[in-house]
Amino acid sequence: MILSNQKDKGYDVIDYKKVDPLFGTEAESDALIKEIHDRGMNVIFDFPLNHTSDQHPWFQEALKGEDNSYRPYYIWADPKEDGSHPNNWTAAFGGSAWSKELNGNQYYLHLFMDSMPDVNWDHPLLRKEMADVLNYWIDKGIDGFRLDAFTYIDVNKEFPEHPDEMGSGQDLNEHGENIQAYLREMEEEIAHKEKDVFIVGEATSADTELVNWYTDTEKNLTDKIITMQYFPEKEEHIDEGVPEGKQHLPLDVAEFKNIQKAFQEQQKESGISLLFWNNHDMPRSQHKYGDADEHRSNAAKMMAALLYLQKGIPIIYYGEEIGMKNLSFDDPGNISDAGVQEFYEAARKAGWSHEEAMHHLNLTARDVSRGIMQRDASEKVGFTEGLPWTLYNREPVYNVKDQEKDENSILHFYRRLLQLKKTDVFQKGAFKLLGTTETTYVYTRTLDEESALVCCNFSNTPASLKLTDEWQAASIMLQNEGNRLAEGRLHLALYGAVVFGKQ
Repeated sequence: MILSNQKDKGYDVIDYKKVDPLFGTEAESDALIKEIHDRGMNVIFDFPLNHTSDQHPWFQEALKGEDNSYRPYYIWADPKEDGSHPNNWTAAFGGSAWSKELNGNQYYLHLFMDSMPDVNWDHPLLRKEMADVLNYWIDKGIDGFRLDAFTYIDVNKEFPEHPDEMGSGQDLNEHGENIQAYLREMEEEIAHKEKDVFIVGEATSADTELVNWYTDTEKNLTDKIITMQYFPEKEEHIDEGVPEGKQHLPLDVAEFKNIQKAFQEQQKESGISLLFWNNHDMPRSQHKYGDADEHRSNAAKMMAALLYLQKGIPIIYYGEEIGMKNLSFDDPGNISDAGVQEFYEAARKAGWSHEEAMHHLNLTARDVSRGIMQRDASEKVGFTEGLPWTLYNREPVYNVKDQEKDENSILHFYRRLLQLKKTDVFQKGAFKLLGTTETTYVYTRTLDEESALVCCNFSNTPASLKLTDEWQAASIMLQNEGNRLAEGRLHLALYGAVVFGKQ
């Protein structure tokens, strides 16, 4: 929502306190926040704090020379003796992590795009400016912040070479020890607002130990962490002749279960998991790991029951509650993700067909999950009367209007699931993953005398589980289609899910 150059979909900020005209006026922003609050909801603001746009006034001032007061707001380094880049770090979106200023001799650091220079969190005035931004939006009514890419804000100013010939600058500047001090200071700067502000950190590589480190209540750093470690893939399927990042790989279900077990059992209560299948930086997981075709409805319901009834807070990406599909591209030139063209050309050179290369891109590129929310099956899916600014699918059944009328729809299943999630056993109950076959996922939640059993079939073949007498007699609280209980066994349909409860 903040003013951006839109080189990276809003993450390249020009002014932290101005509303981008793409989204409306400041008055409309204020009205939106009020209307959300009036409906009993809160607003979490996505806060890019690792970098700004190169069009930001701070950076434009910094470019005026090494003596400019804004120069220390960014990270600069001298070239090597031969005039080349300060070191061999690469940026996340390709190329060197260093770009040379036009009117001087130094290079500035950008761990992402060259148009997104990294800010210098070592500099006290920069930290004060960032705290001022948070307070500005808190005064506007914002209830929390998602700290984008915050794990890179502590940069090693010795700028060591990467051990590889060229290597990721992010890898060498992640989870630095000074992050604690930076975040603690930021928390102290907003504490005087006497408002419980919810702080979520995006730490894509965080394991259970790091999540506990960031969410320790005594450290007062963040409330929750978003990690991308949930989805291990079968790396033996990698084609070494093609860039790995855009290759679609099947989910390693056995390792997925191990990781979920670790997060559920090793997390401190303060850092209990954020549970998600989807977000704006990845394709929709039902396409990647479930079934978006013949068994679309059952797979969507099963995946929701499997993950969201565990310990933690569900994060539901718009449209998953109606089973929305990915967008589908037939031309790599129409996908804005960095590295797409490089991947496509390498794949074709390695002997992949056009169709095979596009199949992988449609399961790995970020753009595919960003279609317009499908309110109905009308021409513009009920989302706008104007010209849509992005692509969308238009489908009967998989839209809000049609699913409102069908009690067996994905939408109604999500509503029933979230009602269950609000009960004590799913809020506070202990978690235990039970030993089953590789593709069945079964766990209990237990609180005092109350227990629940969640049984999921994470595959496109039927599964059968032996139930104890007590679970055979338990009530079914929630299930999708095609499951049956017979002769002491639970027969799960393809992507079947059944939730039992007993007291």
